[in-house]
Amino acid sequence: MQTCACISLSGGQGKTTVALFTSLLLAQQGKRVLAVDSDPQANLSFYLGHEVQANQPTLLEVLNGQVTTEDGIYPTRYDNLFLIPADRGLFKVSDYLSSSGTGAFILKLRLKAIASLFDYVLIDVQPSRSQICLTGVGAAEYVLIPVEANTKGFNSLIDTLNFLKEQASLMAFTGKVLGVIPFRDRWTGRTQSLESRENVEAMREFADDIPILPSIRESEQFKKALRQGQLLSDLGYPDLEYPFEQIIKRLAHE
Repeated sequence: MQTCACISLSGGQGKTTVALFTSLLLAQQGKRVLAVDSDPQANLSFYLGHEVQANQPTLLEVLNGQVTTEDGIYPTRYDNLFLIPADRGLFKVSDYLSSSGTGAFILKLRLKAIASLFDYVLIDVQPSRSQICLTGVGAAEYVLIPVEANTKGFNSLIDTLNFLKEQASLMAFTGKVLGVIPFRDRWTGRTQSLESRENVEAMREFADDIPILPSIRESEQFKKALRQGQLLSDLGYPDLEYPFEQIIKRLAHE
């Protein structure tokens, strides 16, 4: 089982988009995939059509040990794709994680219990330096960093890479950064906007030996696919799936 986290320390950088479409494509290819929503905003749970019921466990109960990991997993409307959902109550787990002494490794331990059930785990990580973020990163063998192709995105990349270096120095992050994914890359026809081009180049220089993966172009089709719960290829835009296909290829070669 390969575990991959999507992290950026600013909101709106494309984490949920990357986690969702990568999960959908892997599941379509026949892989057994677990999506883990570790963001209290619960966007991944929402887009996968899961509505948390009052008596149903979520990632909160899985992390604090109230239920087994398997009891917190739910099927989705997609074949081969399963979910550990989140809701606003996930904030409550921070005290437990910080007081446990091993908070950065709790999710890793919980996922170890179900390692034989899945081929891939995709984690949508909260965009902040929180205990929830720490345990998401600590569980990951691989990390993807989506960032907008603008100044805000470049600053998010700086903060995120510095955060990962800090955690690596503490042995709280022992994984590998699989790549940086420019998000909302603006093109007009075959011409990339000057802002996007300059910011992607700045990312490439700053990231040094970390690969800059194919960009996710700005398109209303992403919102449409999210709303309708469909793949981009189902809407007639298979070319927009190229970045996620390349992510899967990189995972397959690791």
